[in-house]
Amino acid sequence: MTPTHPLAMLTAEEIRTARAVLEEAGHLGGDIRFVFVGPEEPAKAELLGFAPGGPVDRRLRVMLLDRANGDSYDVTVSVTREAVDTFEKIDTSVAGQLPILDSEFETCQEILDADEGWRAALARRGLAPETVRACPLSAGHYGYEGEAGRRIVRSFGFHQDHERDHPWAHPVDGLVAYVDLTARTVIEIIDHELLAVPRESGNFQDPEYTGPARTTLKPIEITQPEGASFTVEDGLLRWENWSLRIGFNVREGLTLHQISFYDRELGRDRSVVHRASIAEMVVPYADASPVRFWQNYFDQGEYLFGRYTNSLELGCDCLGEIHYTDVTIADELGEPSVIRNAICMHEEDYGVLWKHSDIFAGSNETRRQRRMVISFFTTVGNYDYGFYWYLYLDGTIECEAKATGVVFTSGYSEEGREFATEIAPGLGAPFHQHLFSARLDMAVDGQRNAVDEVDAVRIPISEKNPYGNAFARQVTRLTSESQAQRQADGSKGRVWHIVNPDVTNRLGQPVGYALVPEALPTLLADDSASVTLRAAFATKHLWVTRHADDERYPAGDLVNQHPGGAGLPSWTAADRSVDGEDIVLWHTFGLTHFPRPEDWPVMPVDYTGFRLKPVGFFDRNPTLDVPRSSNGRGHGEGPACH
Repeated sequence: MTPTHPLAMLTAEEIRTARAVLEEAGHLGGDIRFVFVGPEEPAKAELLGFAPGGPVDRRLRVMLLDRANGDSYDVTVSVTREAVDTFEKIDTSVAGQLPILDSEFETCQEILDADEGWRAALARRGLAPETVRACPLSAGHYGYEGEAGRRIVRSFGFHQDHERDHPWAHPVDGLVAYVDLTARTVIEIIDHELLAVPRESGNFQDPEYTGPARTTLKPIEITQPEGASFTVEDGLLRWENWSLRIGFNVREGLTLHQISFYDRELGRDRSVVHRASIAEMVVPYADASPVRFWQNYFDQGEYLFGRYTNSLELGCDCLGEIHYTDVTIADELGEPSVIRNAICMHEEDYGVLWKHSDIFAGSNETRRQRRMVISFFTTVGNYDYGFYWYLYLDGTIECEAKATGVVFTSGYSEEGREFATEIAPGLGAPFHQHLFSARLDMAVDGQRNAVDEVDAVRIPISEKNPYGNAFARQVTRLTSESQAQRQADGSKGRVWHIVNPDVTNRLGQPVGYALVPEALPTLLADDSASVTLRAAFATKHLWVTRHADDERYPAGDLVNQHPGGAGLPSWTAADRSVDGEDIVLWHTFGLTHFPRPEDWPVMPVDYTGFRLKPVGFFDRNPTLDVPRSSNGRGHGEGPACH
C-alpha cells in the first residue's frame, strides 16, 4: 500500500523500489552494500502545510558502500517518482566514514584469524585462535598517520569455552589489533601486557550457574476487560487528549511527531512538540591504558542501533493490553527485512494523580494517574537499551532510557586498575558513561518559542526580607545560540521553560512547558580529548538552536572516524537568535557508571531521563474531569475512591 502521509514509516515496497531505481541507474554492483536506508522527511514548512489527501512525494536517503575499494555515497531517491534526486560521493578522508556494517564484523574475525601476529599473541596466552571471538569496535579519530580515508576498526579478543559460552566473562586483555576492513589487513598489533584470562563463568542463562529459579513470586495479572483506551490508525496514535504520529528509522530508532494535546476548555488541539527523538548517544570509557584509551562508541552514528531493535514478547518485555507495531528496514543488500513487534504501546496505572481530604468542606477525593507508554528495545553488542516515552493525563511528557545487558569487561590484575572495578575474580569493568542527546523540535502552542532559564535563588536578609526566610526565582531569557549552551544545576533547582511569547493564558502569562533535567554529570573526559571534540554535544546539558531542516544529528551526519567539530559546534558558530523563533532543544542526559559486583554477570536496569512539564500551558488542572477509579482489581465492582 502506498503511504498516504509524508511521515509514514518505511514499507517493503518502498525499499524494493529504491533498490530497483538505483540498479536501473547503474549505481549497484557486486560489492556495493546498503549501509543506511531511511525516510527523508519533508521540510518542516512542507509538513506544516500538508493536508490529508494531499500529494505525497516519498523520498528515501540511502548510504552506499563499495566494500571492494571503500568508496562511499550519499544518495536520495524518490520512490514516488522513481528517480535518483542526488548522488554524492563522500570524501571519507575529511567527512568521516559511513557506519559499520554487520558483515564487516565478520570480516574482522576472518582477518584476525589469518594474521600471524594475532595468532602469535594468542599463543603467548595459551589460546587457540578458533576459541577467541574478535570484538571489533569503532576506531574513533586520533590523527594517526595513514588512517585518514581508510575504514578502520580496533579489535579486542574474548575467549569462548564453547558455542553457548558468554565470552564477555573471558576478556583477552592487554592486547588490541588495528584492522583495515577494506584492504583486509592488520595495521598494527599492540601486545602491551600479559594478563591471565578470567575463568569464572558468566553464563547467566545456565541453571548450573544461577541455581534453581525461585518459586515464591505469585502471578500478577494486568487486565483491561473493555480493551485499551487508545487507538493507532495509519501511524496516528490517539489517547485521551493526546495525539501524535509514530515514526522509526535505523539511526534514531523510535521517533515521535506532531505531538499535541486537546484542550477541553479551549475546544482545540494545541501543539507541544513537532518532533522528538534520541538523536545520538556516546559511551566513553575511562580506562587510560595503551590498549583501551580509544574506547568510546557512538551507538547511533557509528552503529545505527535501530538495526538491532528487539522483537518484543508479551509477558516478558510488555505487560497489559498491548498494541505492537512492526517496522521494516533494509538489509545490506537493499532488501526489506521486518522486525516483528518492534514498538510496544500500552497504558499503565501510575499511582495517585491527585488527592485531597478537606477538613472544612468535608470532601475526600482521589484520582488515579495513568500513562501511555511507547517503547522499543535495542541490543548493541554487550549492552541493551530500552527507550520509553510516557504521556500523562496531566499533560506531562517523560522520556526514560533503561540500560541493562552485560558491562564491557577487562582483565583485572592483583595490582588493581585505577579506572575499573573488579566485578569477579580477575575480571574488571572499566568506568564509563552512557550519554544521550534528545532532540526536541518544540512547538509550544505554535512555532515561535523562546527559552527561559529558571533558578531558585536565596534572598539575603534585608529590609524586604528581615527574617531571612524569603527565596525567589531568577528568570533569564536565553536569546542566542551561544548563550543557550547551559549546564543543569541541582543546587538551584534549574529548569528551562519553553514559552510562546505570542500566546498567554487567562492570567496573562506566556504559555509554556518546563524541561526538567536530572542534573547528572555531562561528559567527564578532558576538554582536549578526542572524544570531547567528537561528542561536543555531551559537554552541555542544554543547547538551543534555530531550527534548520538539515540539522538532525548533534555530532554531525557522519560520525565514524570523524575528527570532531561537526554538528552542534559548527551550527551554533553563527550564533543565531533563539528568542521567539522556531527552535530546537538538544538535551544531554545519562548515566555515569562505576560498575559493581551486583552488575555481573548481567546488569539490573539502570534508569535515566527527563520530563517536559506544562507550566502555565493550561488555565487550571486539566485532569479535574478524570473520573473516580474502581477498586483497582481491573473491574467496575467495589466502591469508588472517595
